[in-house]
This record gives sequence, C-alpha cells and structure tokens, in this order.
Amino acid sequence: MAQKLQAIRGMNDVLPAESHQWEYFENTLRGWLADYGYQNIRTPIVESTPLFVRSIGEVTDIVEKEMYSFTDSLNGDSLTLRPEGTAGTLRAVVEHNLLYNTTQKLWYMGPMFRHERPQKGRYRQFHQIGVEALGMNGPDIDAEIIAMTAELWRRLGLADSVQLEINTLGNKEERAAHREALIAYLEQHVAILDEDGKRRLYSNPLRVLDTKNPALQEMANAAPRLSDYLGDASRAHYEGWKALIDALGIPYVENPRLVRGLDYYNQSVFEWVTTELGAQGTVCAGGRYDGLIEQLGGKPAPGIGFGMGMERVLLLLAEKGLLPARRSVDVFIVNQGQGATAYAMQLAQSLRMAGHSVIQHMGDASFKSQMKKADGSGAAVALIIGENEVATAQVVIKPLRADAAQETVAAADVAAAVSRFKS
Repeated sequence: MAQKLQAIRGMNDVLPAESHQWEYFENTLRGWLADYGYQNIRTPIVESTPLFVRSIGEVTDIVEKEMYSFTDSLNGDSLTLRPEGTAGTLRAVVEHNLLYNTTQKLWYMGPMFRHERPQKGRYRQFHQIGVEALGMNGPDIDAEIIAMTAELWRRLGLADSVQLEINTLGNKEERAAHREALIAYLEQHVAILDEDGKRRLYSNPLRVLDTKNPALQEMANAAPRLSDYLGDASRAHYEGWKALIDALGIPYVENPRLVRGLDYYNQSVFEWVTTELGAQGTVCAGGRYDGLIEQLGGKPAPGIGFGMGMERVLLLLAEKGLLPARRSVDVFIVNQGQGATAYAMQLAQSLRMAGHSVIQHMGDASFKSQMKKADGSGAAVALIIGENEVATAQVVIKPLRADAAQETVAAADVAAAVSRFKS
C-alpha cells in the first residue's frame, strides 16, 4: 500500500464542512468593495525576488527569514512566492501604466506565503484581502479607508470586537532625523537589548520599539518619538486625517509606537486589533506608501492601502458565533428501477431551471440506503421515483424537515410543490 501523503505543515485544506463560511465572507467582501468603487486585480502568485527585496526592505523579517524563494531551473532567476499583495499589485500598475492620467482603487484576494512557525491564525499559506488606493494624496482618502474598514466590521457584526489604532510616520527626511536620534538613544541601552533588538539597532531601529519583549517596554516607551520630528506638512496631514475620522464618529487610539513591519510606509499608518484572538491581535493593517511606486520604476504617485488576514477574521467570526450554517440543498431525488435514472435526471434539470437546488442519487443502492443519504443531505424534501412513478409520470414527495405527510403529484407540478417546503 502506498504511503499516504499529507499537506505541508502550515498549509491547510479548506474542506466542504467549512468552505461555505469562506464563501459567505468572500461574498460579503465583494459587495462591500463594490460599494466603495474598488475594482479587482489579479496578479501572479510567483514574482521576481528583487521585487519584494526592493519594496519590503532587505532588513525586514519577511525578506530575511520568511520568504519562500527558489531558483528558476530554466534561466537561473530568483523567484519568490508572494509574501504580501501590495508589491505585486504596484508592479502590475507600473508595468501596465494603469495610473496614466487617472487614479485607481484596486482590490485583490488570495493566498500569500511566509515561512514561519504555524500557530492559531498564522499559517505558512494564508489568505489576504487587500486594497490599494492610488494617485490620491490628501487625508480624505486616508479617512475613507478607515470608514470602509469600520463599515465592514459593522456588516460582519464585529464592530464591538475590534479597536482602531493610528499613528503617523512622517516623511523620509523626518524619519531620517528621528532615526539618528533613536539610534543614539538605543546605543545608551544596548546592554538590555535582546538579540533581535541588537540586530536591528542600526538596520531598522524603528522596529526595536515594536518589541513584544516585556523587559524592553519601559525603555521603548521612553524612546524619542517620531511625532516630535514632524514638519508642518506632515503634522497637517495627520491632524486632517484625525479630524475626518472624528467627523465620521469612529473611535480610535493614537499609538506612537505603531510602525508597521514593512519599509515602504510613510505618513498615515493604522491597525485594527482585537483582544479576542490571543496574541494574534491584528486583523487588518495598512497605511500610506507614497514613495513605493517610484521605487518600483513608475512615475511618482501617492498610495495608501491595507491587508486583512482572512483566517484571522474568520476565527473572530467563529468565536462570536457569526458564521452561517452550511446551506442545504432543496431536493434529494431517490430513484431506482427501469427508466428511473433518466426520468430523475430530466426532473432534476427542470427543478434547477425553476430555481431549486437538487442532488440526485447516482449508482445502485436500495431505497432505504438512499433515504438515509437524503436525510443526511439536509434537503427539505425527498422525491421518490420508482418504476411506477415513471409509468404514471408522477413523483412521490416526502417532506424531511416539516411535519407533513408524503404525497404524490404529477411531474409537471413538482416545482410548485417543492416550493411549499423550502425554508
């Protein structure tokens, strides 16, 4: 007997018992995105490795430790399974000149890949929904991004389960001045830094402040704040953003240590967090990346976007009991005897054309066995077809969920009869 093969650890199957929950979530997302004028873009799962190194940053955890990269055996190119969606989307925007004399509001959905330790809500193959609003530079689009995410939580029933945190990262020059002061400060505390902090001290000092190490919290809290280095334009953008969020009545917390994990962010950054998923508390995060399009070879253009971990939101929906039950079919057709299969297939097709969902039993089995499967299917009714029903052009209807007697009706009247028992 051949050895049974299994999925790669951290890359999970979505089985029929739960796929309906994904479909519900995805359908909700599509309607929500359409309401805000976003259009779908679909990019390859595999991209050139330099795309992610250039955009995400060489000294980020993703590039240093988490990317699935390999050498193309055909031409020797380094390729990578996409670890996030923004870089590939903007590569497509630049390559196809999608910002020529216009703006864009784009969304994507699909699998991403990071080589990290699998845990609840964090997997090696995970799924993201993301949006990118391109070519708009005012705080108004930043506020609309917040408004649309808040509206999604309302539609999903999660408005009381998440909290918004915001911050500003200023512009490149302001971050450089803050970086210099921060390095000087961290050098004074190098003795207490953990290995991760020491590694990042000169390469990515802002991420040192994002430490989860309890022993470093006091030091991080007292570090120089980027807000003290903001110029008038950056401060005005941040204050304008906050004023619009206030006008929308959306509560938020200012978190000066919110920095995000990718190098391309500037100005507005935010996270939606929850306390109901343990340590994996961030369910949606994003911000501005005004220099990234130029960095990828396009003409300078502003941009803002976010990514949302779909597994984490589904976990939260499950915790709150907000996911729908699996949709049952309307009809299960039990059939046996001479001519019953063809008769049942014709009937099934006519019922589907009338708007009913139908499962027809296929293969040989006793009426008793078929009725057991019909009951297990969750169907509202079973239609029973034997040789007698074929000969008389009739069907026996047996209600499976309603307290009603079975009845025999003409085949022409079955669709109307089934409608009486649908929930």
